[in-house]
Amino acid sequence: MTKKERYAFVISWFQKNMPDAETELHYTDPYELLVAVILSAQCTDKRVNIVTPPLFKRFPSPESLAKAEFEDVEPLIRSVTFANNKARHLIGMARMLIDRFNGQVPDNMDDLILLPGVGRKTANVIVSVVFHQPGMAVDTHVFRVSARIGLTKDAKTPLQTEQQLVANIPADLLPVAHHWLILHGRYVCVARRPKCEQCGLTSACKFFQTDMKHIVAPKS
Repeated sequence: MTKKERYAFVISWFQKNMPDAETELHYTDPYELLVAVILSAQCTDKRVNIVTPPLFKRFPSPESLAKAEFEDVEPLIRSVTFANNKARHLIGMARMLIDRFNGQVPDNMDDLILLPGVGRKTANVIVSVVFHQPGMAVDTHVFRVSARIGLTKDAKTPLQTEQQLVANIPADLLPVAHHWLILHGRYVCVARRPKCEQCGLTSACKFFQTDMKHIVAPKS
């Protein structure tokens, strides 16, 4: 199977089986999604969704969060990973939104990555989910799944993975493709023991063909 054929198969399968994939983070506006994505770094969406309701009740806007101190925020997010750093990032992010962006979440990568706690992955989530621009956020799931299937080759960094995916997935599908890959990695192509017997991509998957075909039968 050529690379072009593999991409065509994978895209077609996801379009049929996961047409409405979307983020599992709970939010109502760009500010809330930005906060949630910052909190989700190396933390589960499930945990973030537990933490954010009381956080948003206390700080419903960038303006309110910008006035907060560390001691106001950290107790509300203590159960997430790296809570100390994230509390400082959230406050710094809110203050920069007020000082530089009139309280509005920027709609472009260059401005987003200026914000404390916002790297390329977080910025790509915002531009694709909120502003429906072609962006491919690469987290551990996307990095792993892309390599296993064979969508990427010799990608050593998230940026290399992003570049290869962007070069081969139509721009209008990139926002949903991120969710295809992340959800597939979260529930099927899991890290320790991928559930190949439940997967509909085995006929196009390099990992299955080389490492798992003799162990499990593909989904019929």
